[in-house]
Amino acid sequence: MHENHETAIYVLSGEVHTWYGDRLEHQIVVKAGDLFYIPAGVPHLPANLSGAPSSAVIARTDPNEQESVVLLPELDALVA
Repeated sequence: MHENHETAIYVLSGEVHTWYGDRLEHQIVVKAGDLFYIPAGVPHLPANLSGAPSSAVIARTDPNEQESVVLLPELDALVA
């Protein structure tokens, strides 16, 4: 989770499956040409499940984005 900044992801190629929400209860498959917005404070877990490479342009609202990363290992078991 990025505690203090927003993220916008524009997928250039491939696809990325992303779980998001307080308990990772929502999911979306973001494909080439799609834009996905993640507000600050929203837990999320992206994964490339396709077996093919994927690339994206990612923009964040904080140049020091690693400073506000909060790891949530208790959510790992929610996505199998």
